[in-house]
Amino acid sequence: MEKSSVVVAGAGQAALSLVAKLRAEGHSGTITVVGAETTMPYQRPPLSKGYLLGKQKLDQLLLRPREFYEQSAVDLRLGQSIVSIHPASKEVALAGGDVIPYDELVLATGSTARQWPAALGGTLRGIHTLRSLDDAHVLQAELSSAKSVLVIGGGYIGLEIASALRSLNLAVTVVEAQPRILNRVAGPETASHFRLLHQENGVRIIENTAIRRLHGSDRVEAAKLADGQLIACDLVVVGIGGAPETKLAEMAGLHVDNGIVTNELGKTSSSSIWAAGDCTSIDMGGRRIRLESVGNAIDQAETVAMNIIGRRTAYVPRPWFWTEQYGVRMQIVGLSMGHDETILRTETDGKRKSCWYFKNSALIAVDAINDPQAFLAGRRIIDAGILLDMSTLREPEVDLRNLGKTADIR
Repeated sequence: MEKSSVVVAGAGQAALSLVAKLRAEGHSGTITVVGAETTMPYQRPPLSKGYLLGKQKLDQLLLRPREFYEQSAVDLRLGQSIVSIHPASKEVALAGGDVIPYDELVLATGSTARQWPAALGGTLRGIHTLRSLDDAHVLQAELSSAKSVLVIGGGYIGLEIASALRSLNLAVTVVEAQPRILNRVAGPETASHFRLLHQENGVRIIENTAIRRLHGSDRVEAAKLADGQLIACDLVVVGIGGAPETKLAEMAGLHVDNGIVTNELGKTSSSSIWAAGDCTSIDMGGRRIRLESVGNAIDQAETVAMNIIGRRTAYVPRPWFWTEQYGVRMQIVGLSMGHDETILRTETDGKRKSCWYFKNSALIAVDAINDPQAFLAGRRIIDAGILLDMSTLREPEVDLRNLGKTADIR
C-alpha cells in the first residue's frame, strides 16, 4: 500500500535500497529506519579494501548522501536497536523504551562475523574480524605496530584482507581448513589463479589444514596447526564467514532455516513482516541458501518494496559478485555449485581470463578475471536462459560482446 507505515530493522545495503525504491515508486507513508550503529549508513565491501588502507574517506562509503533522509522524509534512528517485535499488535519496541507501530515491517538485519572460539584462544588480544566500521578502525590502529599477520579463512574476505595487508609490506599467512582456498564459492581453476597471484605477491598459503589453537600469554603470539606446525604472528584476522542475524525473527516466532525464511515475494511466515539481504534464506533447488552479496541485497529489497506498495513482483535470484586483489578484478555471475563441465578461456592479450561453468549443457556461472566482456556476456546468457553452443566458447577469436545473440544459440 502506497500510504502504509513502514519500519525497517537495519540500516545497511538492503535497508537503504528498500527505502529508495519505495520513495521512487511513489510510496508516501511514513518510513522509519532503525540501525544499531551510530554512523550514517555505509557500504561494507570497501572495508577490506581501500578504506582499511586509508585510501577512502567515510563520506565515500555512504550509501546515500546525508541530505537524502530529510529530502525523502525518512525517520533515521541511528544508535538504536529493536529489541522485540509484536506481530499481533504490529509494533516494535526499542531498547530505550520507545514503541513504534507499523503496517509493514522489513527485517534487513544482515549478518554478523563468525568469531574465533574462546576455548581455542579467541579471548587473546590482537584477534580481529572485519564486518563493521568500528572493526576497521580497531584493526587499523594495530597495523602500524604489526609485523606478521595470520588470516584465518581463504574465502573472498580473507584473501582481500591478505592483499590489502601485503600492500603494507606485512608478512601474511593464510590458513584454510578446506581442501583449497575459495572452496565453497569458486571452482578449482579460479582458486588456482588466485593462489598463484597471492604467492607471487609474497603470501604464504596453507590449505587443507585446520588451526588447533591460538597461543599467547595475553596477546596472540602463534597458531598451532592440526599438523603440528607453529605459525608465529602478532595479529590475527578471522575471515570464516558470517552468521545471519535472526535473533529478532526467532523471538517473533518467524520461520528460520539458515536465515529468515522468505517466499518469492520476500514475505516471512508472518503476513506483515518481510525480510531482505544477508539475513534471509531462499529456496534454490530444494535447498535453503543465503546469497550474501550487494547485488542480492539490492534485488531482494527492491522486490519487497514493490510488493509492499501492492505491485506483485516475484524475486528471481541473479547472483553476482566482485572482488579485487592486487589490482586484479574478478566479476562472478551465477552459482557454480553442481557444475559438470568447465570451459577456460584466455583472451588473445593474455591478461583476460574467464571460467565458464555448465550443468546439463546449460551455462550456470562465469568467473571473469579482468574481463568485463565475459562477465556481461555470461550475465546476459544466464538471465535469458539461452542454451549456448559450448563449441563457440572454445574458439579463441570469438567476440564475447556478441555471444548469445545469434548463431551460437542452439
